[in-house]
Amino acid sequence: MTPPHQPSPQQRMDTVARAILEQLPRLTHPGLVVDSPPGAGKSTLVAQAAVALAQSSAPCVVIAQTNSQVDHLVRRFARHHPHLRTARLTATEHTVPHDLQAHPGIRIGPRIENLEKTADVIVGTAMKWATVTDRRWPWAIIDEAYQMRSDTLLWTAGIFDQALFVGDPGQLDPFSQVETNRFQGLSHDPMNSAVAVLLANNRDLPVHSLPVSWRLPPSAVPLISDAFYPSTSFHAASREADRTLTFSITGMRTPADEVIEHAARTGWALLELPARITGQHDIEAFQAVLGIAERLRARRAITTCEENPEGHVLLPGDIAIGTAHRSQAHHIRALVARQYPQLHGITVDTANRLQGCEFRITIVLHPLSGRGDASAFHLEAGRLCVLTSRHRHACIVVARVGIAELLDTHPSNDPVHPGGASKVADGWEANHAVLAHLAEHTVHARARLGRRTCQ
Repeated sequence: MTPPHQPSPQQRMDTVARAILEQLPRLTHPGLVVDSPPGAGKSTLVAQAAVALAQSSAPCVVIAQTNSQVDHLVRRFARHHPHLRTARLTATEHTVPHDLQAHPGIRIGPRIENLEKTADVIVGTAMKWATVTDRRWPWAIIDEAYQMRSDTLLWTAGIFDQALFVGDPGQLDPFSQVETNRFQGLSHDPMNSAVAVLLANNRDLPVHSLPVSWRLPPSAVPLISDAFYPSTSFHAASREADRTLTFSITGMRTPADEVIEHAARTGWALLELPARITGQHDIEAFQAVLGIAERLRARRAITTCEENPEGHVLLPGDIAIGTAHRSQAHHIRALVARQYPQLHGITVDTANRLQGCEFRITIVLHPLSGRGDASAFHLEAGRLCVLTSRHRHACIVVARVGIAELLDTHPSNDPVHPGGASKVADGWEANHAVLAHLAEHTVHARARLGRRTCQ
């Protein structure tokens, strides 16, 4: 139990949320920034702020970065705030999920003039809002603000007077499919995040931080906080006793059994494969991550937590396999379809697509596993942060021996450019921090059956 003299996690969250919501109506700055670590209740705050800012004469604009994020917010508004008249501003070519189309309290349309007079809150992607050029509202809420590029903020800034920027500073920075090196160091670099540019040009802008993670267990928070959030400390909302992972069936003492048992005890495990340069398509590593998932299912893993204290039998949908590349995810999905019918329903995707998602167990193919180089893409701290911060119970990493040596032969030498700076930690240092932690949780795939390799 929380000591009497210390506020509970919910009280701490309520205090911060109340301070943010009370500041909004009297804010004299152009905006307010809220930093949200993984699973800190960002969507809840966005919904609360939308309720507070919605006015009878002017709806509250909500801007997200992807259609899936928009659909998630609209679904949340409809479920938790049914009194709020919610509209979904959509592109003509986007098909809105059927459950939203069928919901009687949600209006959907591609034209703002058909929505604004009958809505308290209107939700759409930044690119869709950028097409609205003849209207302006008092307030906008920008969700996943650290994923918004600065040029996208410029396109949308004309539609609101003030904005609440909410996002996770540890996640992946904005990306582009075209070369943008010629813009680096310039004040108008479009690849700077919207928040970085906003803070660089408004140094007295209020910044708040959400204090707890409702997703990450106590075993995960110290590493994730230290490695990826140097300017935003946070704590776990749960206690160690709240989250358990047990097995109904005895294991066979394979490395896969050892790794899931160690993860059940400590929340972390690293299955280390023999050193080998494989490039992106490492079939042995693909089989290893699926073998771990198969053992979790075969041994009938059961999780307990604050939401399910009576116990929950782990299903394929409770497990995610995270990769760095789309081609890796594609190959693993193909293996599931051909060889692992018991894993049908498991999520296999890249870090970019897993942002914002939550699972009971995550299995991560390390971005640097099997590589002979350490490019900026594979070193990016946000990528590793996303992959290692999706879980509620345990994170299991699969990697080949030699990543620490690879990092040492490829020291971080990225040039420093003036202008808006990201809050994301240095990728080289973050990778070393994660490896140092996992060194205490390592099982070697080449170990003899029955030999325990981690204590």
